[in-house]
Amino acid sequence: MVQMLDFDRKIILNGSRAEILGYRSTPAIINSASASVSVFTAPLSTAMVASSATPLFLVLLHLGLFIAGATEFHLVHLRDLAAAGHHHRLPNPANNGKLSLDLLHRDAISGRNFSDRRHRLDHRLQRDAHRLAFLYRRLGGYHVDDFGSEVVSGLEQGSGEFFVRVGVGVPPRDQYMVVDSGSDIVWIQCRPCAQCYAQSDPVFDPAESASFARVACGSPICGFLVSGESGCYAGDCRYEVSYSDGSYTRGTLALETLTFGNVAVRDVAIGCGHSNRGLFVGAAGLLGLGWGPMSFVGQLGGQAGGAFSYCLASRGGGAAAGGSLIFGRTSAVPVGAVWVPLTRNLRAPSFYYVRLLGLGVGGWRLPVREDVFRLSEEGEGGVVMDTGTAVTRLPPTAYAALRDAFASATAGLPRAPATSIFDTCYDLSGYESVRVPTVSFYFAGGAILTLPARNFLIPVDDAGRFCFAFAPSTSGLSIMGNIQQEGIQITFDAANGFVGFGPNTC
Repeated sequence: MVQMLDFDRKIILNGSRAEILGYRSTPAIINSASASVSVFTAPLSTAMVASSATPLFLVLLHLGLFIAGATEFHLVHLRDLAAAGHHHRLPNPANNGKLSLDLLHRDAISGRNFSDRRHRLDHRLQRDAHRLAFLYRRLGGYHVDDFGSEVVSGLEQGSGEFFVRVGVGVPPRDQYMVVDSGSDIVWIQCRPCAQCYAQSDPVFDPAESASFARVACGSPICGFLVSGESGCYAGDCRYEVSYSDGSYTRGTLALETLTFGNVAVRDVAIGCGHSNRGLFVGAAGLLGLGWGPMSFVGQLGGQAGGAFSYCLASRGGGAAAGGSLIFGRTSAVPVGAVWVPLTRNLRAPSFYYVRLLGLGVGGWRLPVREDVFRLSEEGEGGVVMDTGTAVTRLPPTAYAALRDAFASATAGLPRAPATSIFDTCYDLSGYESVRVPTVSFYFAGGAILTLPARNFLIPVDDAGRFCFAFAPSTSGLSIMGNIQQEGIQITFDAANGFVGFGPNTC
């Protein structure tokens, strides 16, 4: 059992380092390399919050939110935002016998040459729209009895944002695999290929691996996958996953060795796909990191202590903009992390739901009801942390409160027209630096995560336009996307049901 730290904390990530404060009722002043932050706590007026007829701006004025000296601000150098946050990687302990991988953004291996930043953004948001539709469909029709039959990669739905290099078989053949925290299966394309899409590496050939072993129909492992679309063929356990857009992966379930650096993990259940179709951007398959027993983390069990940690690569797309993925309680669980409880959704047991209670701007909690983010007993609503979704989506009422508060605090900055899904944009072409209010997530247990400015104010073209990188959800579901997660050391302690936010940026 991991030792849990005091939840009565606040973590502020200011881009260059993190500060952890005791949560006090008296002011505490922090000075960092990138921001001067004043932290105050003050209760909201019950009468003001309860009145839906009171404009949000008046509520904020009542609280004194935008009085100079009472609000947390980031002092942001725009050249740093335009550089898209090239973070330092976490130390990679692969050579020390640990399960660790470098994490790359898909743009680093896709071979795509974007003419400008706007072109790159448009493609990313198109992928994001597909991913969002995939999540809504999956959560809308998910039943407990479907566990195993709803094995999905989400690759063609836009989840292929981050890749790792994994050795498959003995001897190991390196393959690019997509990291997906919302899937419970590990699969790759395999020879012989009845139909395979183009990938960066040669397609894996099971005949050349000394460790490849097909899973028999009578195996308990096969029982997780058997449904109307999967079953037995010639004594082998077969899987077939189809998607509404015509994409699919079909093949046999097998046990195989996966190699991470110099660490080999034997007898991992993987799907060996002989017939595959989809837009997979060069990856050989998928490394599922979901909360279910068929994910890579679930299969590791005691070997990794049910824990893994990642730092997502920068959205800049270059090879230098890397991140890391680490398995194992000893290496993955950082000292000084702030821990937040996870919640299970029986309708979607693969997903990591986090207990979000509220939002803040400038160090002040907004008047948004906690039940807006609550996961219902029927499995509706809630907040999912997802590596495959780029932009954080919030229910309309919560998004409007966040946007309006941020816009009010930045009223002195010149506005720009809306860009795609972003309706709060700025023309900062004439600026070298600006002051913007902090943006915070308030979690169960008292933890507060205050984002670096690059995680919510992003460049959308090469002409100096920046947008507030949140968007409204079309349902009650909230999704914490990878833009908001970038550069923060995030640890999932799946065994104990907590997610940790590390004390250092990465």
